[in-house]
Amino acid sequence: MLRTLFHMVAVVFLLAAVASGTVDSILSVASSSVVMTSLGNAWLGLDPESLTLAEFNADSYIGVDMWRPYVAPVLAQPAFAVFLVLSLVFWIIGYRKPAELGALR
Repeated sequence: MLRTLFHMVAVVFLLAAVASGTVDSILSVASSSVVMTSLGNAWLGLDPESLTLAEFNADSYIGVDMWRPYVAPVLAQPAFAVFLVLSLVFWIIGYRKPAELGALR
C-alpha cells in the first residue's frame, strides 16, 4: 500500500517534470535561445503568496539559517530537473526487489 503511494507521488512528479520541460522547450523554440525556468521562478509564477509563506514558515519553525543555504540553491535549479530527481527518489523509495526465480514469499 505504501509502495503504491510512493509510486503515485513519483508519477505526479514525473508529470510535473514533463510539463515544465515541455513549457521550457516551447519557450526555447519561440525565443530561439535555450530557456530553463528555475523552480523558484515557476513557483513564483504559479503562487507568489505561498512562496513567501513557505519562506516565512521555514524561518519561523525550522530556523533562520535554513532557507538561504539549503532551499534557495534548490529553487535556483531548473524545475524539470528538480521534479525528475524527486520522481526518481520517490520511485526508488517505493521500489521492491523482484523475487528470485523459485523463491516463495
